[in-house]
Amino acid sequence: MISSLELCEFIERGGVFCNVEGSAPAEIYRKVVDSLALPADVDKELVYNELCEREKVLSTAVGNGIAIPHPRRPLMKKSEDQRIVVCFLKNPINMGAPDSLSVHTMFILLSASSQVHINVLSSLAKLIRKPEFKKLLESKPALEQLITAIKQTEFN
Repeated sequence: MISSLELCEFIERGGVFCNVEGSAPAEIYRKVVDSLALPADVDKELVYNELCEREKVLSTAVGNGIAIPHPRRPLMKKSEDQRIVVCFLKNPINMGAPDSLSVHTMFILLSASSQVHINVLSSLAKLIRKPEFKKLLESKPALEQLITAIKQTEFN
């Protein structure tokens, strides 16, 4: 599993995007990917296409208004380039979540290895099950507030 400090590092690298506009995942992915500062050896178009392809296979909405979009394969070349991009949507969108709730928050995961990918997904799943964290996400917190909350959360 990934520690809360590692999760915070991933989010600090990826950043927080507030009030992202779009009525479908592909629209949102386009706006976010175009705005990302990615390493020179990572092609933005590849990232965008991989996110869209993954969404076609199965929705990345996990419930409670949250989605964890991610490519099916690692795209980052170096471990220090791994990141989670947090997106608070301007208007929630229907992504076919298991609980039928519209998505208001996305954690876009870009990893360098399958093992890290799985561990981050596991850590995020534990984090977003916490009622106090879910409530915080609804307020669209700034990066600093989000990082503080994660550091204070136990993953057990």
